[in-house]
Amino acid sequence: MSEIQIGNKKIGKNHTPFLIAEMSGNHNQSLNRALEIVEAAAKAGAHALKIQTYTADTMTLDCDEPEFFIGDPQSLWKGNSLYNIYQQAHTPWEWHKPIFERCKELGLIGFSSPFDASAVDFLELLDVPCYKIASFENTDLPLVRKIAGTGKSMIISTGMATLAEIDETVRTAREAGCQDLILLKCTSSYPALPDDSNIVTIPHMRELFQCEAGLSDHTLGIGVAVASVALGASVIEKHFTLCRADGGVDSEFSLEPKEMRLLALESERAWKSIGGISYGPGQNDQKSLQYRRSLYIVQDLREGDMITEETVKAIRPGLGLPPKFYETLLGKRVNRHVKKGTPASWDLFG
Repeated sequence: MSEIQIGNKKIGKNHTPFLIAEMSGNHNQSLNRALEIVEAAAKAGAHALKIQTYTADTMTLDCDEPEFFIGDPQSLWKGNSLYNIYQQAHTPWEWHKPIFERCKELGLIGFSSPFDASAVDFLELLDVPCYKIASFENTDLPLVRKIAGTGKSMIISTGMATLAEIDETVRTAREAGCQDLILLKCTSSYPALPDDSNIVTIPHMRELFQCEAGLSDHTLGIGVAVASVALGASVIEKHFTLCRADGGVDSEFSLEPKEMRLLALESERAWKSIGGISYGPGQNDQKSLQYRRSLYIVQDLREGDMITEETVKAIRPGLGLPPKFYETLLGKRVNRHVKKGTPASWDLFG
């Protein structure tokens, strides 16, 4: 697998995890707030800012039938119609250009999740550098083909998809022209529980599909995301808002700026800590070797005196013979006067 380049960021095991701040509907229908979210994401250390490109009419029907309403009593959006949710959460298409321009000014990679072919056509006019396919669309093979046909990098969330469905989606994308593919392990519940995250799937998915892999995380906090880095996640996506107390369709499971900053710092630390298989002292351990225990003469000795349990001990620092030679030295006689505090060495004997 070769590394993937998106904008000015290289993605792969030799690079810090690619951190995506997902705005979703947290703009609360205010362009000014959307631009503030962009600025906060850049300041927090995110590498990219993602939005979503759809309208209520491209997502569903304005229909009174029961199946067009959220009936799950555990859902954040229970009782709402799908149409009203998407109407509230969508990012107006005329906002895309100013949002992406602000991203560019601040060094963020701005891109989007399109939800139908018309959204892809629109985003192509804005020359986005890559595309994200949301979990609920990962079985929409015509949409997968449409996006793959642009030749741009594709990031696909795998929430709810079976292994067979992921395989079909990956094959479809590659056959339609996608060269650079990233799969994200995702649990499509809001918020998700750490117990349901199963992030050990990430390295399996990477090996099985021979592509970069990462995490789209809907859990609270940053623990799951940081842990995923140790399992090889090269991309992390988290929903992002200015303040959860401000409300919004996704605010409850979104990170605030201080949390995103902490994720940026800790995910980089986690990545740096992986390294390679290593035993023995590292380069920065060398100075600490002197603080190991070693054998020292702990009483003044005259030539010919015998080494006993009272005259030699294993103490710090580590400038004498290793403690493993303690029994070997017992009974030996010194060949000269030895002062208390002398590190034991072979030339003192015989």
